[in-house]
Amino acid sequence: MTGTAEQMKGRAGRLARLMPSGPSTAARTPFVLLVVLLLAGGLISLLLLNSALNEGSFRLSKLKRETTELTDEQQALQRDVDKYSEPDALERRARELGMVPGGSPAFLDPDGKVRGVPERATAQPSPAAPPEPEASAAGSASPSGSVPPSPSPSPSTAPAAPAPTTPTPTSSGR
Repeated sequence: MTGTAEQMKGRAGRLARLMPSGPSTAARTPFVLLVVLLLAGGLISLLLLNSALNEGSFRLSKLKRETTELTDEQQALQRDVDKYSEPDALERRARELGMVPGGSPAFLDPDGKVRGVPERATAQPSPAAPPEPEASAAGSASPSGSVPPSPSPSPSTAPAAPAPTTPTPTSSGR
């Protein structure tokens, strides 16, 4: 046993010579500072990244809300456009402006010939317009007290009975 104790003593002696004896805190201090700085830097960068992601998420939700509001507004405006562009609404507005339906159209061929007989548009009562109850009861004046003007045909053009005419096609097969 004495041989093994001497061997251990010899081995421990050699190891003791390789490593300095005494506290080695001077060698550990820079390493500990480096680890602490790396951890602190990582934590701060994580906080900054989290803040940036939260800001982006708030901005994204705000933009989604604005998009929803603008989509709703666009759909409401499209409904208004559709309502105003219905045939009945267009006809009513045109009559309010004093417009009348056109007569039978005339077409010009590329060589300059006129196809069809052009007619002057005359005001005819609208078949879809219901009679006003006050006008039928009173017999003469509209609610505003004025009679709507009706265009009278000029003496040179007598109102002809509207004949159903179909325009002749100007080109074949197109």
